Amino acid sequence: MRHRTLTSAALSRRGFITVTAGGLLVAGCGGGQGPGGGSEEGVGGFTGEAYDGPALTLAYWNGFTGGDGPSMQALVKSFVSEHDNIDVENNTVEWLDFYQRLPAAAQAGKGPDVGVMHLDQLATNAARSVIVPLDDLAEALELSEDDFAESVWGPGIYQDERYGIPLDVHTLAMYYNPDHFERAGISEPPTDAASLDEACRALQAAGFDTPMWMPNLWPAHLMFLSLLWQFGGEPYAEDGSSATYDDEAGVQALTWMREQVDKGYSPENVDIDAQYVAFKNGQNSITWDGIWQILDLEDSGARYGIAPIPVIGDEQAAWANSHNFFMTSQAAEDEDRANAAKTFIGWMSDQSAAWADAGMIPARNSEREKAQFTDSPQASLGDQIDALHFLPPVPGLGDVQVQTLEVGVSEGVLGRRSPEEALSNQASDATELMEQNLERFGG
Repeated sequence: MRHRTLTSAALSRRGFITVTAGGLLVAGCGGGQGPGGGSEEGVGGFTGEAYDGPALTLAYWNGFTGGDGPSMQALVKSFVSEHDNIDVENNTVEWLDFYQRLPAAAQAGKGPDVGVMHLDQLATNAARSVIVPLDDLAEALELSEDDFAESVWGPGIYQDERYGIPLDVHTLAMYYNPDHFERAGISEPPTDAASLDEACRALQAAGFDTPMWMPNLWPAHLMFLSLLWQFGGEPYAEDGSSATYDDEAGVQALTWMREQVDKGYSPENVDIDAQYVAFKNGQNSITWDGIWQILDLEDSGARYGIAPIPVIGDEQAAWANSHNFFMTSQAAEDEDRANAAKTFIGWMSDQSAAWADAGMIPARNSEREKAQFTDSPQASLGDQIDALHFLPPVPGLGDVQVQTLEVGVSEGVLGRRSPEEALSNQASDATELMEQNLERFGG
């Protein structure tokens, strides 16, 4: 099974839309500080030295259940072999179950000590006091924005404190079938709206009637967000007070998506992941999807090329997310456990180039210079790291997006509403939900 990053679409597809809606809201579990929380050194007083306390076992949770799982397991095994006093119990849980179980498990003291979650989930779990700040760890390890892209480093901060240490970046890419391109006389992957349109017409002339399928559900909203940023828009206010994707940039983005259907490049109603399955089977020529598909394509033996998504708007931009290490309030209550957890996070951050084997882009600039990444298929995307965009750190935003933005994008792609009407209706509803979240999470 291939890895699929958990976004609001994943929650929607599987009938789970209440993760951030309050039913699992955990207030004040562990207090968020732990031993030494009032000291200048932060939670546990971490100094950057490797943990040298009594032997213990860290509970480590992650959602790497797909092709990326073996890469993470290998990293954990290597860590344990180098640390005689730290064992790691690696608990791999489907992302859906992970986010559903984590708050209650942490409150009961039965959750992980350390784990990995998506960047867009940090603020929600920080607001619930499920996870604790890691500013002292970042300072002790001399991790700073200088060794990370600003776009991935900044969203790990919630209310002026850092809650995540980025491991990777995963983004949308354009996959293309090199055999189809050769038959159509296309020598280079398209880079903008004009060359993409030209490529699609050439592919049709070569016998590929619907060369680029446009989904109305997953990953349609990720495509929309990418295009929105390309046209200069923003989906949400940084303070979490309103949805702003119904502006001119949003209308331009959704209009372009629907036009690919009107031009005949795509069938009328493309279901979830249908465009990717068709691409893997050689039924279409171009698809936009996440780089987590690389492992599946490699395993299947499918012929593919990979490149950044074309610049349809005014500037290069693409949606992205990131896996971030976190520490729970449960671990913060024990100084030894907290320092062992931070030793683990620091070591894993230093090894993130090896994580390129999972099809990801290392978040650290220095790690992207290593051969493990530069020799990988996704290395062609490394130069656009500064053009990647992440959702703002707003608690509860994922649930809002399921119920609103994704619905509007689907209605627009299907032609059931005009782009203006689809986005305006949903942005209004989203703003109302976001205002409720500000009250719920104390924003």
